[in-house]
Amino acid sequence: MNTLFAFILFALSLNAQDLKVDTSMRMDFEAYDPPSTLVVPEHQVTRAKFPFIDVHSHHWRMADQDLSVLIGQMDSLNMGIVVNLSGRGGAALKAMSDNIKKYGYQGRIALFTNIEIRSIGDPDWLENTIKQLEYDVQNGAVGLKIYKSQGMDHKDSSGQRITIDDPRLDPVWEKCGQLGIPVLIHSGDPKQFWEPFDANNERWLELKTHPAASAATTTPRPGSKYWPNNTTSSKTPRTTFINAHMGWFPNDLQHLGSILDDMPNVYVEIGAVIAELGRQPRAARQFFEKYQDRVLFGKDAYHPEEYPTYFRVLETADEYFPYYKRYHAFWRMYGLELPDNILKKLYYKNALKIIPGLDKSQFPR
Repeated sequence: MNTLFAFILFALSLNAQDLKVDTSMRMDFEAYDPPSTLVVPEHQVTRAKFPFIDVHSHHWRMADQDLSVLIGQMDSLNMGIVVNLSGRGGAALKAMSDNIKKYGYQGRIALFTNIEIRSIGDPDWLENTIKQLEYDVQNGAVGLKIYKSQGMDHKDSSGQRITIDDPRLDPVWEKCGQLGIPVLIHSGDPKQFWEPFDANNERWLELKTHPAASAATTTPRPGSKYWPNNTTSSKTPRTTFINAHMGWFPNDLQHLGSILDDMPNVYVEIGAVIAELGRQPRAARQFFEKYQDRVLFGKDAYHPEEYPTYFRVLETADEYFPYYKRYHAFWRMYGLELPDNILKKLYYKNALKIIPGLDKSQFPR
């Protein structure tokens, strides 16, 4: 019996030595990013299958930049029209519009204007804002963009945060409807930005490498829907709203669908959320099939080298390929292989339907 016990102890000691961790081989999560050994067909798509409209782009220096460089990049991607959401408004927007006209690119570049809401409590705020909107539309603005800071951070003179569904903004939305221009709103952020910064937070790597993204201690946590409640859209049914970044619900398409069902005058765009769609190809394709008339193509940050990832997710059936920013998505993606009729709606038809004044002649019927 003693011999058997001694043998067991000896065996356990050998096993423990085998399991001993070699600390010299430790690697943190940020560094571990091995290339896949999976061998599957790959299709690098550098140019969109159809000409497309990017409804979510930012170009701050458009008043004085050489626009021929931008147009050359657009041509290489098969981008028909780029929508600059950073028009600023007033004299700044007019300067951009004048530069676009100087280069002769009125059919290729569209401008959205912006407004100031922190002075919303001033007696003449509404009158001046309405005048600015009218002036901007006369000078080429085809929409209004509301930044996330305006609904999350900006406060009125009394120190109260101005929410996007503040009734004082209703006349602005109504005016946009009268002018026939859509309102694109970036409302909220991914809910994980308010979650504890720990091992259970799927955006841990992003918050680790970009700590300014964390909103847990700086801004109020948004409501469960993130998007303004349906009183905003129902009170102004003649106004078209575009929910930027799919309302930060690309990871919950069922809930996003319920928002679209409740708000018939609301559309969504896919800027900065392609990685979320690419990790659920079957569910995402079903969403595009059901809401094919309500989704627009958007990119957000303008980096020409990043567009091919969007094309690959949307157009191909490729499997298990990476996103270009690992801190946004450490997972792999799969292509949706959307049919041509849906691609055309996503790429240009839906945008032509709701954004006025765009040149339709450069797009297939």
